Amino acid sequence: MIGISVAESNEWNSTLEYFNKKSEECSKSPYGEYFITNYKNQEILVYRCYVRKVASAASTQYMIDKFNLKKVIVIGTCAGVDRTLQQYDIVIPHKAVQYDCTVRETEPLIKEKFNVDIDLSHLNFEYATGIIGTADKPLVMWNDYLIVKENGITIVDTEAAGIAYVCKMNGVDILIIKGISDFPTDENASSSVLSHQEQYEIFIKNIPIVMKKIFEEYLPKVI
Repeated sequence: MIGISVAESNEWNSTLEYFNKKSEECSKSPYGEYFITNYKNQEILVYRCYVRKVASAASTQYMIDKFNLKKVIVIGTCAGVDRTLQQYDIVIPHKAVQYDCTVRETEPLIKEKFNVDIDLSHLNFEYATGIIGTADKPLVMWNDYLIVKENGITIVDTEAAGIAYVCKMNGVDILIIKGISDFPTDENASSSVLSHQEQYEIFIKNIPIVMKKIFEEYLPKVI
C-alpha cells in the first residue's frame, strides 16, 4: 500500500477537502489521524503526521508497521531557498538532508549519514528538482537562510527528511512533492522587506493554492 503523508493542519484540511472527507470520518492513531481510500483504482493510506521531525518520523514508522507500506509520498508546503524558483513552484527533491544535526561551529552543516538519496528515474514528466533540507524549526531567520543557501539546499521544511530517513531504514520507497509557499526575508535590508509575521501570513494564505496544485497536477502522475 502507498501512504500519503501530510503534516500541517491547514495542509490536512486541504487534503480532506480534496478527498471529500471529514475529520470525523478519519481513524485515530497515537500520532494523528488517517483514512484509507480508493485512488486511481488502488487503495491508498492518507495520514496526518503532525509537524516537526519527531512526530512525523514516529507517525510514519507506525503507519509502515500497521499497514505494511511499500511507498510513502510526502506532500505539502515548504520555504524556498533557491531564488531561481518562485512561490507556488512544485519541487520533487532528489535528496533529503537534515541540517540541524551538527554543531555548526565545528562540523559540516550536512552529514552524509543523515542524507537520503531519492530515485526519481521512474518519473516520466517534467519537474523541478533539488535538495530539500529539514530542521525542527521553520526557516524564518535570515542568517539561517544564508547558511542553507551556502550549502546548496533548494527548499526547506520541518518533516520530509525525517520521514525519508525512516523510510530508508525500513526499505520503503520515498517520494517528496513540495510546493513553495514563502521565502525568508531580510528584515534589516529595507523598510519595504516583509516582516516575519507577514511571511507567516503569506505562508498560511498560500497553503491551499500549493496543495491544490499538488493534487491536480502532480499526485495523479505518481500513483
